[in-house]
Amino acid sequence: MRVTLEDVEKIARLARLELTEEEKALYRRQMEEMLNYVDQLKTLDTEGVEPTYFMATTESRLRDDHPSGSLPVEQALLNAPARSGGFFRVPKVLTKPGSDE
Repeated sequence: MRVTLEDVEKIARLARLELTEEEKALYRRQMEEMLNYVDQLKTLDTEGVEPTYFMATTESRLRDDHPSGSLPVEQALLNAPARSGGFFRVPKVLTKPGSDE
């Protein structure tokens, strides 16, 4: 499939990218190669081939969930940028309705 520099410029404009002339030429070639590969795939006979819905096996690879102890407060707050007593100190994000805060 033929990709033009105008195609690349339009996509770059939509993505708000500023590209050099060298980048435009490179991306034009790469996009054309990708689309040509897709065209090759379209020629394959897929009659009778079931669609693949999952790329991975359906078996769960998660570990068993067992309760365990919590981190000690001092260890949890060790790298906190700000703290107040035994708590993380964070900026206020909610205010009371009608307040000036």
